[in-house]
Amino acid sequence: QVQLVESGGGLVQAGGSLRLSCAASRRTFSTYAMGWFRQAPGTERQFVATIRTTGWNPSTTIYADSVKGRFTISRDNAKNTVYLQMDSRKPEDTAVYYCAADSTNGARLVPSESGYDSWGQGTQVTVSS
Repeated sequence: QVQLVESGGGLVQAGGSLRLSCAASRRTFSTYAMGWFRQAPGTERQFVATIRTTGWNPSTTIYADSVKGRFTISRDNAKNTVYLQMDSRKPEDTAVYYCAADSTNGARLVPSESGYDSWGQGTQVTVSS
């Protein structure tokens, strides 16, 4: 498994921007597909975005419909880090955000928890109206 550490959470006003980071412990990070999920109080964890490896194909991404056009997932393999840029924030974006790694098949794009074998501890993001 891979150790993942999220950072960048906090309080932001609606309409504002925030960038989350997730640092991975392994040098083989470039071979992993990476994902972001979120969990609001009283709800199940839900998919936000995923990006696959750049190893032999161009990186491609998919997003949940609720964040499409507002959030951007990206990766910097030199820094073993995946990012989630969140723009045009809404109060319903308030949640704990988790990053996840799929170290078994980096070419996949899986919009569900079952596709990932390592998880970070989560970072709280609160959007005030």
